[in-house]
Amino acid sequence: MNSPYQIKIEEYNYPLPDNRIAKFPLEQRELSKLLFLKDSDISEKKFSQVPGLLPSGSLLVFNETKVIQARLLFKKPTGASVEIFCLEPVKPVNDFQLAFQQKPPVVWKCLVGNAKRWKSGELESHIVVDGVSVTLRAVKEEQLSDSFLVSFSWEPETVLFSQILEASGMIPLPPYLHRQPVESDKERYQTVYARLDGSVAAPTAGLHFTDEIMRQLSELGMQSEKVTLHVGAGTFKPVSSKTIDGHEMHTEKIIVTKGVLKSLLRQLGKPVIPVGTTSMRTIESLFWMALKIKLGLTESFEVNQWDPYELEAPEGFGIKEALTLLLNNLEQNGLEALKGETRLMIAPGYSFKLATGLITNFHQPKSTLLLLVSALIGDKWKEAYDFALQNNFRFLSYGDSCLFLP
Repeated sequence: MNSPYQIKIEEYNYPLPDNRIAKFPLEQRELSKLLFLKDSDISEKKFSQVPGLLPSGSLLVFNETKVIQARLLFKKPTGASVEIFCLEPVKPVNDFQLAFQQKPPVVWKCLVGNAKRWKSGELESHIVVDGVSVTLRAVKEEQLSDSFLVSFSWEPETVLFSQILEASGMIPLPPYLHRQPVESDKERYQTVYARLDGSVAAPTAGLHFTDEIMRQLSELGMQSEKVTLHVGAGTFKPVSSKTIDGHEMHTEKIIVTKGVLKSLLRQLGKPVIPVGTTSMRTIESLFWMALKIKLGLTESFEVNQWDPYELEAPEGFGIKEALTLLLNNLEQNGLEALKGETRLMIAPGYSFKLATGLITNFHQPKSTLLLLVSALIGDKWKEAYDFALQNNFRFLSYGDSCLFLP
């Protein structure tokens, strides 16, 4: 596999005026524009046409993560505001689903806005949860390289942390929207199939789907499966080094059930279309997880960013063998789902194991997500993005969509 280390990120830059970034979603999800790239032809469609544009017998893979209201605002006695952005649970558990059911105290990895104003001491906030008055307290435990460990406690202790976030947290909109969340964001910054709490950013390609489109897909005989990748704030982290070997990918937690692994095995040789870059990174991570177990490098399900460019599969070990190995591993350990972590970087030079196409939004200049798109469609990304800019497509999280079938 070609090494991507010396790829210059400047080659993945393009002019994106602020007025082309969609600040709010369209009233109706399915009315967004769709840039359709098939083979090397580019055309403009409506997203509602997607069911008829997909290859027959496709398997679509959706990410059913749900965005949590992760931003908590505290006021200091001096009047200064401090925002605590909850990224991921650390203690007493680091599993999202369990973390939301915990009683106090809990420790989370957090970003802190206006951190200079919060040198030490306890922050306090008074909120109402389902008619109950709750006092929430936060203490800064430790500074990490890119974040803080913050301990939260509250009274009464019968209230769950999930209820506190639901009652007082704000939806963590992307920083490039340059606006505060409004009430409608609670619904519109979630996919219609969102189920498992844990993301601090939406898997935005899925925002265009409606229940009606899901019904049409099913009627046309399209298969669908759901995986989980909890999207971290690192998804917005721009590449600041000149070449990508200096960029550190963030870690994201994934969950893939045995049923999904079996579906992917049955689908080998037929179209597999991930909905969003998060779904793509999840299913592509499966091969590298299996290979690392096969090579005896790990017993857990984990992928590092450079694994695809540094590991060599033994002869005869392909995606079929990888999926079978993972299934057998789950069976032997009495597990229904694989829970792991991925830092996979998909960049030009990457060889796809499962994905044969992609439904996605338009991505920021000089981002790892643009590298992923280029890995799939090559230099055609420039032509596609030029076409979108010339034809008034809306960009980024609340913007229009693409269907790439290279």
